[in-house]
Amino acid sequence: MTKRSIAAAVAAVAAAALVMSGCSAPADSGKQTITFMGWGSDEEIATFKTMIGQYEDKYPDVTVDYVTVPAGDFATKLQTMIASKKTPDVFYLQPEKVMPYADAGIISDLSSFVDDNELFDPANVWAKAIDMYRYDGTTPGKGAVYGLPKDISAFGLAYNKDMFDAAGITAPTDDKPWTWDEYAAAAKKLTSGEGADKVYGSGPYSLEAAVWSNGGDWLNADHTKVTVTDPAFVDALQWVADLNLVDGVAPSPEELSSQGDYDRFVSGKLAMTGVGTWAQGGLWNDAKFTWDIMPWPVSPKTGKEAIWYGGIGFAVAKSSKHQEAASNLAAFLAFNEDAQRTNIEKGQAIPNLIDMAKDEWLNTGKPPANKQEFIRILEDYGRRATQTYTFNSDWFTLFNSNLASVQSGQQTAAEYTASVQQEMQDLLDKGIAEQQKK
Repeated sequence: MTKRSIAAAVAAVAAAALVMSGCSAPADSGKQTITFMGWGSDEEIATFKTMIGQYEDKYPDVTVDYVTVPAGDFATKLQTMIASKKTPDVFYLQPEKVMPYADAGIISDLSSFVDDNELFDPANVWAKAIDMYRYDGTTPGKGAVYGLPKDISAFGLAYNKDMFDAAGITAPTDDKPWTWDEYAAAAKKLTSGEGADKVYGSGPYSLEAAVWSNGGDWLNADHTKVTVTDPAFVDALQWVADLNLVDGVAPSPEELSSQGDYDRFVSGKLAMTGVGTWAQGGLWNDAKFTWDIMPWPVSPKTGKEAIWYGGIGFAVAKSSKHQEAASNLAAFLAFNEDAQRTNIEKGQAIPNLIDMAKDEWLNTGKPPANKQEFIRILEDYGRRATQTYTFNSDWFTLFNSNLASVQSGQQTAAEYTASVQQEMQDLLDKGIAEQQKK
């Protein structure tokens, strides 16, 4: 691929809008319109409209047609557009779609924007953010880059500091994290009331945090065998369910269906709940109390904490007639300093540029005060979701399809995992066979 260089106007940062090295104009020069499709909250859509405006200011010969669809409809809409040969030039890419889309020739190899760039500094972009979109034809996380990071997200444990203060509870620290038992005990102190006015101490606890910290996982190390019947997995799943069933400190699935955990948290009906970095802007607007982030509890079995990090990427359609302009847009949104600063101002994400994350973002003066915990998740105990390592995630979808039966007490964790293990394995085997036939 042709070597590219970062535009001189932003050469001081780790990345920028990129142009063909040594060329006076892009290969697909002339007035162009490129399509960009994604999803998001009102805050995210407003953020991207601002960043797209910044891109169009730098590239006046390019117009971006920004299309948004509901997140739940995105996959179906994109598949329909791919089948009808109307694939957007740039679109959101989930890490679990990298392998099938790359093998099918749907997405372009963008390696030159991170591997063959005269001024790009890979030390200043989260390696985990890039690696989610690497694939060498066999192994995810290695080889060519098929997406540039829209963001990298850490899933933190938020708490209502006002409620903690009123209950006389001091939040745990990195050097003295709570155990599961201490978490449940605090949640009991924070639970009060009845019926529609009930305040719960805990929201739905992250199953990944519980399973991984307890030494379990959905799959084995090489992602070829389903391991949900492992006692470490079963015990963690049951503990999560028992926060509602036994301890009464978390809402039931039925209650959450009528009011979700975010809405309960901002309305003062949840004291603790998991939130992603993407929720910062919404919490600035919606939370009328002091809130912060604390470390996830450790399993009493292992003494370790765990949680997931993730993100969405920008893919460029291999069928795009405007490869240069489309790739420039993906790179601009992912790495340009002004665009990343917009993310900070809107509370949308941790900046992809590490120096900006550890300086400007940490020192915005806006909540959470303990933003460093998000950084610690990325650098220390955060893990990439298991389903992003397999050719498809049908096995994971199956696992989640009736998980509410455990959360509502219709089945024990042991009963449920035993009932789905073989079908999960069959689906996993099918995905492995699909990849090998490519």
